[in-house]
Amino acid sequence: MFHRPLILASTSPYRRALLARLGLPFLIESPQVDEAAARGESPADRAARLAAAKARAIAQRHPDALVIGSDQVAALGDSVLDKPGNADRCRAQLATLAGQTANFYTACALVGLEAGVEHLHTDVTRVVARALTPDEISRYVEREQPFDCAGGFKVEALGISLFERVESQDPTALVGLPLIWLASALRGAGLAVP
Repeated sequence: MFHRPLILASTSPYRRALLARLGLPFLIESPQVDEAAARGESPADRAARLAAAKARAIAQRHPDALVIGSDQVAALGDSVLDKPGNADRCRAQLATLAGQTANFYTACALVGLEAGVEHLHTDVTRVVARALTPDEISRYVEREQPFDCAGGFKVEALGISLFERVESQDPTALVGLPLIWLASALRGAGLAVP
C-alpha cells in the first residue's frame, strides 16, 4: 500500500502537539504565507483563505503529499484579536475581552495535488470571558506569557480560568487545529485514524 507523506504547513508548536495526538508520522514545513488581512475580509474568510493558502503553498512543493494548513482568527465584534506579541498589548487585549463574548474562527485545509484532495473547514468557537480585574489580568499575563496566542490566552493551560464558558463542537479547535474534522478528512483521504 502506498503511503503519501503527511505535512503540517505550520511551525506552531501548538498545532504540532495537536497533530501528534493522531499518532500519524508527519513532517513540518513553514508555508511562508503573508498573513495580513485583505481589505473588507471577515475574520472567518481570513482564516479560511490563509489555511487554504498555507496548505496549497506546501502542496505545490510536494505534490505527492497530503498537506494540512490551518489558521485562526479571533474577533470581538468587528475587532480582530491578534497575537499580542508583548505583555502590555496582552494585558490591554484581555482587559477589552473581559466580560465579553468573542468568536474564534479556526480554519483547516487538507490538500493533496496528486491525490485530488482539497477540503476546507472552519470551526467557530465562542468564548465568554468573565469579568476580570486588572490584578487578575496582570497575574495571568506574568505567569503564562501567552504573547504568541490569538486572543492573548492559552485555554489549554491557566487561561481556562479567565472564562465563564467555552462553546465549541471541537475543543481542539480553540487550541489551533480542529482534530475531529481533520481526523475525518484524513480517513477520507485513505489514512488509518485511528
